[in-house]
Amino acid sequence: MGPFSLTNRVVLAPMTRCRALGFVPQPAAAEYYAQRAVPGQLLIAEGTVVAQEGIGYPNVPGIYTREQVEAWKPIVKAVKAKGGVFFCQLWHAGRASHPDFQPGGALPVAPSAIPISSGDKVYTQTGAHDYPTPRAMTEADIRAAVQQFRMAARHAMEAGFDGVEIHGANGYLIEEFIKDGTNKRTDRYGGSIPNRVRFLVEVASAVVEEIGPLRTGVRLAPFSTFLSSADSTPVPTYVHATQCMNDLGLLYVHMLEARIDREGEAVTGRESLEPFRRVFSNTFIAAGGYTRESGNAAIASGAADLVAYGRRFLANPDLPRRFALDAPLNPYDRDTFYTFDQVKGYTDYPSLEDEASK
Repeated sequence: MGPFSLTNRVVLAPMTRCRALGFVPQPAAAEYYAQRAVPGQLLIAEGTVVAQEGIGYPNVPGIYTREQVEAWKPIVKAVKAKGGVFFCQLWHAGRASHPDFQPGGALPVAPSAIPISSGDKVYTQTGAHDYPTPRAMTEADIRAAVQQFRMAARHAMEAGFDGVEIHGANGYLIEEFIKDGTNKRTDRYGGSIPNRVRFLVEVASAVVEEIGPLRTGVRLAPFSTFLSSADSTPVPTYVHATQCMNDLGLLYVHMLEARIDREGEAVTGRESLEPFRRVFSNTFIAAGGYTRESGNAAIASGAADLVAYGRRFLANPDLPRRFALDAPLNPYDRDTFYTFDQVKGYTDYPSLEDEASK
């Protein structure tokens, strides 16, 4: 994968875990990520917010303050000590937020003043709330957000990460610009496909300028409708977006294949990623409810170069070894996905070695 030598085709997918108390990564994260690192293993860190305005969940890590950058350093060091290749996912939640998270209690921002209508709730320190109607961003807001991604990429490199993944999926800010269901702008950031993809291109261009294309990836989800974010013509929209990323020379595109439901589970039926794969020259990562068997099939067919795993890797810190041996998998505990506990459901899933030593 570009300048990185990987030893397997299994990728740790970025997963929100809500363990970063006060939005600062905690020491337990070093153990969590290092448990899943072996030489040549690609790991993508959980969504890491680029500015306070980008927060959408409690206790998610940021990388916009000095305290946060310093807190990431020992975590990255622990992964690198195990020989892992570690990328930081850069995230802005956009309208998927609440005034409780925003500076001065302001409304969250989005391309257009359209609230999330899926029935999902936003959870803050004051409880569960309906998502508010966001404030439509001005062009000055857009320029500021681009710079927030640029600075976050700079901070990620300072913290020791090997690169960054721009989060352009899952109903968050960049995807809100791309999809015509959430972007009703009439200026140069709305309307046509190139206009709606413009914000992604500006963010990616800024990050590439800051840290280089071979340290930059992007995650996209053409067919997802998570958080009521949908596009009426996903194939032409995302062929254009992927071609733009290819033109910038990005190291990889990480694309969500399966539609996902409100619980984040894969839904029956997959949309083909082949049109996007065809226009991207570098590493292509597929994600979306893959099993060992379907992941092997995707690699064998050439549909993907790498396959990202979330819940299965969460519950099995040695997932690549288990796949190689066709060993049984630990079941995951959904009830502990988003708790704040620094051990339970976080660092206490056993490896095969742990089980053998009992």
